[in-house]
Amino acid sequence: MKTLVFATNNSHKLEEVRAILGERFRIASLKEIGCTDDIPETADTLEGNAMQKARYVKEKFGYDCFADDTGLEVEALNGAPGVYSARYAGPGHDSEANMQKLLKELEGKTNRQARFRTVIALLLEGEKHTFEGIVPGTILTERRGTAGFGYDPVFVPEGFKETFAEMGNEEKNRISHRARAVQKLAEFLAGRS
Repeated sequence: MKTLVFATNNSHKLEEVRAILGERFRIASLKEIGCTDDIPETADTLEGNAMQKARYVKEKFGYDCFADDTGLEVEALNGAPGVYSARYAGPGHDSEANMQKLLKELEGKTNRQARFRTVIALLLEGEKHTFEGIVPGTILTERRGTAGFGYDPVFVPEGFKETFAEMGNEEKNRISHRARAVQKLAEFLAGRS
């Protein structure tokens, strides 16, 4: 079974991706290949950050690798927080502070349309590929639900009444932006094997 490194140590993401890719590949985390480096994410696009992380792992550890970057893009904020979603309220990757800042910025705004967008960059056998998943939705005025992570408690995907944080993992994994991008990755990889 071919090993592919997913350039993350985020257990939520790892679980989600392993559930979607199933038994086709052995998906290794950064920790599992001995990478404890803080991989830079200095690009100003999701695509750039994802490729930067995948390239870092390939160059330093030699594994074929994929990496993702996800942003919440809010219409009324001209696409912010976007590429800065994880550190919107500062460098600490503090989900609570990020959510508070987002809700504050949206106070009094009637347009609460937003979308989660995930870009996966894959380096495989010397080739670069990217896959994108998008889920449109709405930002609530207050949080609901305790599951998930990041902005999940304030985001209601289009066509649903629950926030991502109110859905079970199975339902969220079926419709999430990451699931959509990973599905494209899985279809691509299935075509290669």
